[in-house]
Formats: sequence, C-alpha cells, structure tokens
Amino acid sequence: MEDSESMSTIFSTETQAFSQNNVLAMIGINASGKTSALKLITFVCKMLNNEPLNSIDCAEVFDGLKDRECVAIESYFYANSGATYRLVDGKAIHLLQTVISKKDDKLVIVHETLKTKAITRDIRKKNVLDFKGIEINMSRQFNEYLLDDVSIMVAFNKRNNEQIFASDMLQYTNINQLYLSADCPLELIAFFDPSVEYLRYEKENKDVRIILKFKDKEEIILNQFAELNRYLSSGTIKGINTFLRAVKTFEAGGYLIIDELENHFNREIVTTLIRLFMDNQVNPNGAMLIFSTHYAELLDVFDRNDNVYIVRNRQGISVENLSTILKRNDIKKSEAYQSGFLEGTVPMYEAYMDLKKALIHANKEG
Repeated sequence: MEDSESMSTIFSTETQAFSQNNVLAMIGINASGKTSALKLITFVCKMLNNEPLNSIDCAEVFDGLKDRECVAIESYFYANSGATYRLVDGKAIHLLQTVISKKDDKLVIVHETLKTKAITRDIRKKNVLDFKGIEINMSRQFNEYLLDDVSIMVAFNKRNNEQIFASDMLQYTNINQLYLSADCPLELIAFFDPSVEYLRYEKENKDVRIILKFKDKEEIILNQFAELNRYLSSGTIKGINTFLRAVKTFEAGGYLIIDELENHFNREIVTTLIRLFMDNQVNPNGAMLIFSTHYAELLDVFDRNDNVYIVRNRQGISVENLSTILKRNDIKKSEAYQSGFLEGTVPMYEAYMDLKKALIHANKEG
C-alpha cells in the first residue's frame, strides 16, 4: 500500500503493473560527480526534445571529450509510437542508441538508431529493457537532411506528437534570484513568508514592475528581480522558484532536476517538497523529482532503498542504486551512508590526516 501511494504506474499488462519512483536522490561526497550526473540526465532530456546538442546549456559535461573521440548513450523511454510503429494502443518502450563525437570542437552525432518494443503480456520487470532480437525501427542513415547535432527524435516526436517536460534548476545552484512570469500564489507566499501580503508581476512591452507588499506596510515597487534580494530571505526566494516549477511539473507530468536541493532550505521544507512528489493526489501525472544532496539525513525520508543512488568517483564516475548494496529496508539509510559501510561515501582518512598535518605545519611556520 505504501508503494502505491508513493509511486506512479507507467503502464500495466494483464499480469502486472510497471511503476516508477516519483523521487530519485543522488548522494555522494564532494567532487564525486553528482552535478555531472544531473547534467547528463538534463542533456539527454533536451536531446530527446530535439534540441541541437551544441545549444544545450549543460553540454559542458562533454568538455573532456577529445577530437574524434566518441561516447555512446543508451536512452530507454516509454512513449506513444503509433505513427512510426503500429501497435494496438500506440504505446511502446523504446531504445535510442546515440553515438556522439567531437569534430572541430563541436558535438556531432555520428550514429543513431531507434528500436521499438511492443508491450505484451510476456513483458516482465526483469526483461522490460531487453532489446535483443528487436529490429531497428528508425536509423540516422535514412535522415540525410538532418543537422549533424540533432537527434532522429525530431522526426519521432513530430510524427507522434511527443515531448518531454523537463525543468532543471542547475543554473540556480550558486545563484539565488527570483524570476516570475505571473503573480505569485498567495498560498506559496504564506508558506515561506507569512509577513508578505502579496507579490505581483506586471509587464508592459519591455518594462517590468514587481510589486511587493508586506502586511501593514506600503507597497514596494521594483523594476528588477535582483532587488527582491534586499527584502526577501534566500530561503523564500529559492522556495518560490522551486515550488512554482514543481507546480508546472505536476501539471505536465515531467521532470524537475535540482542540484544541492538543501541549499537555502531547512530540512522540513526539503521533506515537504519530496513528500508532495510522492503524493499521488498532488502529483497525479507521475512527475519526477531528481535531486542531489550532501545531507544523508534526507535519505531517511524514503521507505524504499531504490529511491537513492550513491555517486562515487574512482577512476571515473559511477552511479549505483542503493537497493543493490543495501538489501534490507529496515536499516537507517543515513547511518549506513555516514558509517562508511557503503564504501566511498565518507572522506578518505588519509586525506584527512594529510590536511591535519599541513595545518599543524602551517601553524608552526607561522
């Protein structure tokens, strides 16, 4: 029963339902690769949405790729496909295999295929992503007029009227500034700052007016969003930004991607956001929150281990689901993480000792 309340069903067969976790958390020590993992997820979402690779704002995740080197990406997704693959209900599971290279300091797609797998009663959770023996449905070689940094998904999406809603807040990790395109809902203002009566937004041609009113105070008229930092706390600003995006994601049933979710927030606000995504009444369309964090205590919000991914950087970044390491759900996740039981989740003792010695030496020299 707990699973059904915190997860969303993607599709069902005659024998079983296939569900997703509505919240995924990535945790790891500093420089483990959490941000890079989120950038890669964001990059793939935008590639699937037809954006040219070189226009995607997180394409720097491939900065280490040398000229003529290649990287292969396999993207599994569930979508309508009636216009390209005739099925009973038009829905299917797809595998997009994309090989990206760098040429003259630009990203190009050198090879790409799409396979489509019908949903039948024989599909099981253990073989749902097994595409052995499945024929290629679309190939890049038959799209000769396609730009070299645009995926063949542009044809798929146009024929099937498909699009992924993906909202990322990666650019707000170190910048905390409020942006509005309409009046801020009163309930949201009251949740973060009860002293604010309203926050309104007006735009006429290129002129912008932001109207802020505190209770029992005169209106404050501003012309730039940056000026709000003088009147609202950092938590209120990030809260409005984040929760407004969450509302849009609930409506569209897409993805909200946030790096270092706990920045500017106390634990209760973070927990509230997580629980809203796990509430099927608030989130009826199966929207997913994907976030990174440094705070192990947040892991204890989850009843299941497969909500959590451990990120490590050991001769390369790896992302491992906690359920493959920790088989029991009754072990407190934060304690398992902080104890070092999961390996690679606490700073190395040798590095700590080297830092301590350097500080002692500096004090003696001083």
